Amino acid sequence: MFNSLIKKSILILCICFASVGVVGANQFAGETWRITSLDWQPYSGSDMATLGNSIQKLKGLLAKEGITLEVDFFPWLRSQQLAKTEKYIGYFPAWPEEVADGFVASLPVDWSEIGILKQTGKSISYKDMDDLFKNYKVGIVSTYEYPKEIADAMKKYPKNVDESPDEVSLLKKLSAGRFQVAITDPNVMMYLASREGISNIEVLVQVVVKKELVIALRNDPDNQARIEFLKKLLKQ
Repeated sequence: MFNSLIKKSILILCICFASVGVVGANQFAGETWRITSLDWQPYSGSDMATLGNSIQKLKGLLAKEGITLEVDFFPWLRSQQLAKTEKYIGYFPAWPEEVADGFVASLPVDWSEIGILKQTGKSISYKDMDDLFKNYKVGIVSTYEYPKEIADAMKKYPKNVDESPDEVSLLKKLSAGRFQVAITDPNVMMYLASREGISNIEVLVQVVVKKELVIALRNDPDNQARIEFLKKLLKQ
């Protein structure tokens, strides 16, 4: 009887220590984290079954740690504004240039590309980004923060820059010949072209630069533990 009690006590202690170890390894297991996002298919999309390839990847990473991810979709600038509230841990996916004041960038969760698109059959020739903006009308998305080389050319030749509020508008303008080339992620544009039934655009240059897709994490005291946790998780 005495030996039985000892064995039971040891078993209970082992279970308790194992439980403490699990909780210590991940203090966030069982939590629900919420982020804001934008419709930027195929990376993120409210009408996609997976909510987008990059969202799916982030959800999968967190699910392995026992964390549920919820996503609220808004226009891009609205997403960034709402992510400042304590309801959200941040916004995703963002290029590093799009991580606003009051936020800190995570390590990359996924990758996107910035390339150049044109109308099918149109001849485009250029030496570098400066030369492209000097000689052609270029469509861009006004709410995006482009890398320095592109941003500098935009500032140098503002009369050759045509701004669109979003990717769908950019696509339709390019298709209609409002400008000769568009600079954005080719994967997004070709996805939307297929969805919209537009067949007269093509990729001129698939990759001008590869871009990290990071989570812009709200840099508040109550979010610091999550920031450190994600740093370790994304290093794996």
